[in-house]
Amino acid sequence: MQALLDTIARMPLPTDGAQRVFHGRGGLHPGEESWTLDWFAPVWLLTRFEPASDEELAAVGQALAARWAELAPGQALNWVFQERDEVRATNRLMAGAVPEPHLVEEAGARYQLHLLRGQNHGLFLDMAEGRRWVREWAAAAPGGRVLNLFAYTCAFSVAAMQGGAARVDNYDMARGALAIGKHNHALNGVDQGVGFLPHDIFNSWGRIARHGPYELVVMDPPSYQKGSFVATKDYARLVRRLPDLLVPGGHALLCLNSPKLGEAFLREVVAAEVPGYEVLGRLPNPPAFADADPDRALKVLLLRRPG
Repeated sequence: MQALLDTIARMPLPTDGAQRVFHGRGGLHPGEESWTLDWFAPVWLLTRFEPASDEELAAVGQALAARWAELAPGQALNWVFQERDEVRATNRLMAGAVPEPHLVEEAGARYQLHLLRGQNHGLFLDMAEGRRWVREWAAAAPGGRVLNLFAYTCAFSVAAMQGGAARVDNYDMARGALAIGKHNHALNGVDQGVGFLPHDIFNSWGRIARHGPYELVVMDPPSYQKGSFVATKDYARLVRRLPDLLVPGGHALLCLNSPKLGEAFLREVVAAEVPGYEVLGRLPNPPAFADADPDRALKVLLLRRPG
C-alpha cells in the first residue's frame, strides 16, 4: 500500500467538493488494486475491496492525520472506512464526524450523501463526465425530455434540469434512492417537471412508453444485481426498446461499469438490437479514474437515432 501512502503524503488540498484522490482499481499501482480514497467534503472515504488489517488502517490514518495537519491546520480530520465485496459492505467512522445532512457540491449542483450506511453513497464520482455531457446537451437543446432508467439518486436528472430540460422521468425499483433523488432536486431548486417512479423497468415498458418519446434516454444499469439485472443477458433487452422510447434524431447514453465486459460488448448489442443507430463515441472518464486497461473502466457510449 505504499503508493496509497505516497499519494496521501503529497496530495494537495482538495478544491472540489467531491473527487477521487487514489484509484487503485485502475491497475496503475500493481498490488494496490483493492484500495480507493475519495474526498466528500469535509470527509475522507477510504474503501477496500477486500479485508484490511488493523495495521494497514492505522498506517493510512497516520498518513491522513499528518498530511491534513499540513493542509488544514487546526481543522478536524474526518474519515470513514468502507470494507466491501460484490454483495455487502461495512462502514466505520474512523475519526472525526460525518455531517448530517451531508451535502457535497459538484459543478454547481448539490447532492445528499450517506457515507455510514449501505454500499453506495449517493453519488458515483466516475460518472462526472456523463453528468457534464447531459447538462451541456440540455443547455444546447432547452426544453428536451429525458428518460432516466436505473436512476438511483437521480444525479443525471439534476444535471438535465439544471441545463434546461423541460421534463425528466426517473425510474428505479429502490424507493429510498428515489426519495434521496427527490430531495436532491429540491436542494437545487429544479423539482418542477420531474417524475420519480418506483417501478420494475422490465415490467413497466407500457407505462414508460406512454410518457414518451424522449429526446434523451439514459440507461445506467448495474452490471450485475442478483435477481434483477445481469448485463450479459439483460442489456440487449434494454437497448431493443430504444425505438419505442426515442424520437427520431434523439440521443441515448448507454452506461456499463463492469471490468469483465468491454466497449465491444456494448457496440455488439447496439449493432444487433438497433442496427442503423449511430455510435457517436465514448465519453471520457475523469482523469482521476485513469485505467491501465480502458476496457475494464466505466464505459459510456453515446448513440443517435437516425431521422
